[in-house]
Amino acid sequence: MFVEERMYRLKIGAVPEYMKHYQEHGMAVQLRHLPHMVGYYFTEIGGLNTVVHMWAYESLDQRDKCRAAMQADPDWKAYLAKTRPLTETQENRILKCAPFFVERLKKMLAAVK
Repeated sequence: MFVEERMYRLKIGAVPEYMKHYQEHGMAVQLRHLPHMVGYYFTEIGGLNTVVHMWAYESLDQRDKCRAAMQADPDWKAYLAKTRPLTETQENRILKCAPFFVERLKKMLAAVK
């Protein structure tokens, strides 16, 4: 299994507006296309104005297919038009699940279905 970690540094003070757009427009589209939201967070201490979200995938091929479908969705494009002006930088990491954690992660994901 893989977990994708996506980090967005926003303009100063933009976290509430970004979260509002995500809750009202972005989350439904992502949940329609991506299999497992692991978490969605914003920083409180340290480098502020940062949003971090994580998504689990069975394989990188699954990730590619899911993200391609989402990128083609007109609702996703409309959401991005609202949030891209709030974003300064983006960083993305693909994390490979440790062998001893795979089954635990699968159980966690099954519990939230």
